Amino acid sequence: MKIETIVNAEIELLMAIKNADVTALDKMLHDDLLFNLPDGQTITKQFDLESYRLGKMKIETLEASDQIINIIEDLAVVVVTVLLKGNYEGNAVNGVYKYNRVWKQFDENVKVIAGSCVVLQ
Repeated sequence: MKIETIVNAEIELLMAIKNADVTALDKMLHDDLLFNLPDGQTITKQFDLESYRLGKMKIETLEASDQIINIIEDLAVVVVTVLLKGNYEGNAVNGVYKYNRVWKQFDENVKVIAGSCVVLQ
């Protein structure tokens, strides 16, 4: 696995999140994904996709910084800081978050298999 592959995958993922592109997200997220939200709730791929499909999550600003990528055989661990502004079900979302994502190589594609997010400010 090459670091450039993950850099590009991260850019594609953030664009898909910002644009609520369910088709792109469906391709990038593994069917057995588990993701921990800042409140401790663990969500699945289907839960995440449904949030975008139903328009629950609307993002105005999504800016990544301080990205660290470690490649470990067919896995990549990404830690990135994200400035996020928007709303979820009408409630304001405005802050800086630290995301941790694990990507795995599957044949020709990489997919997110796990992740978590904490509030920094």
